[in-house]
Amino acid sequence: MTDSPDRGSQRPGRRDDSPRQNRGPHAGRPTGSDRPNRQGGSERPARDGDRPQRDRPVRGGRPDRGADRKLWTSGGKPARNDRDARSREVELSEEEKQARALRAVRPRHDDPEIPDGVTARDLDKGARNELKTLSKENAEGVAQHLAMAARLIESDPELAHRHAISAARRAGRIGIVRETLAITAYATGDFALAIRELRTYRRISGSNEQLALMVDSERGVGRPDRALEVGRSVQRSELSSPAQVAVAIAMSGARLDLGQTEAALDELDIPQLNPDVAYSYSADLFSAYADVLEDLGRVDEAESWRERAARADAALGDDDGDLVEVYEEDIVFDSVDDVIADAAQGSLSEESGDEPVRPSES
Repeated sequence: MTDSPDRGSQRPGRRDDSPRQNRGPHAGRPTGSDRPNRQGGSERPARDGDRPQRDRPVRGGRPDRGADRKLWTSGGKPARNDRDARSREVELSEEEKQARALRAVRPRHDDPEIPDGVTARDLDKGARNELKTLSKENAEGVAQHLAMAARLIESDPELAHRHAISAARRAGRIGIVRETLAITAYATGDFALAIRELRTYRRISGSNEQLALMVDSERGVGRPDRALEVGRSVQRSELSSPAQVAVAIAMSGARLDLGQTEAALDELDIPQLNPDVAYSYSADLFSAYADVLEDLGRVDEAESWRERAARADAALGDDDGDLVEVYEEDIVFDSVDDVIADAAQGSLSEESGDEPVRPSES
């Protein structure tokens, strides 16, 4: 993650936050650290470095009662159970309403410092384009906080989340901002806030590419049945291939939460589960499949899929970590002529830019 939190292409993988080896997006677990299993509700045990209770999001993300309405006496003074009290609407702009809602989430939030040298250009160009509706000065500040959130999401998710909150206070109506806030909330284990922000992001953007994160966040608050409902609410064919894989892994994890191991394996039996071809998401899908096979006692098959996952992961590493499509092929040459012909074809492919990366078998 270099420029901005992945949008619809987060790499799925293994989840470590429950007794079973559950799966979910972002390496299948809340990014950043191991977390205890959430069972029977949204409450989670306290842990070192946990945020104080006062910093928890208001249930449902609603502002405190009275945020948009106050009672006043007929004389214009605040009412004290006065019969003459009357209701007066406080007219707020959309930005003010968003700011009030976010203040309810983090009432004591202080903007984290932006290091010297961090500019808007450190943010992905596509994300910067979404900020064009803001003033130049505001867009610069929002972009800096988003860039810092992207930079810190793996190493310091709590600080990344603070940067995301700062961005949301300034640009709460921008899709990439609410998406980033959702991702960082998920990374810190604040799954209730993640669900709320993901819903807001979907309303703003119309995109379902973060469906897997919604499914896994429902798991995080102890609602695997609801997670399955959310996962079924969108046609898989409407999603990109990476998003389809992420949803399958999250759905498999929900099945495991319910003790439905065979069904968990079925959730992973998707077209992308092809051992002969490897893409950026293949290593995590293969690993998830191996984990469920092991749960079913099919140890030899599980080991075979883990080896395939390792080869796919190594192929990505050979390309300096870029998420590119790679192909795994086992080729048997019958003669020297075949070798020469293949070399010639490879030269042509290289010139056209179509040469696939072949992962090592070691």
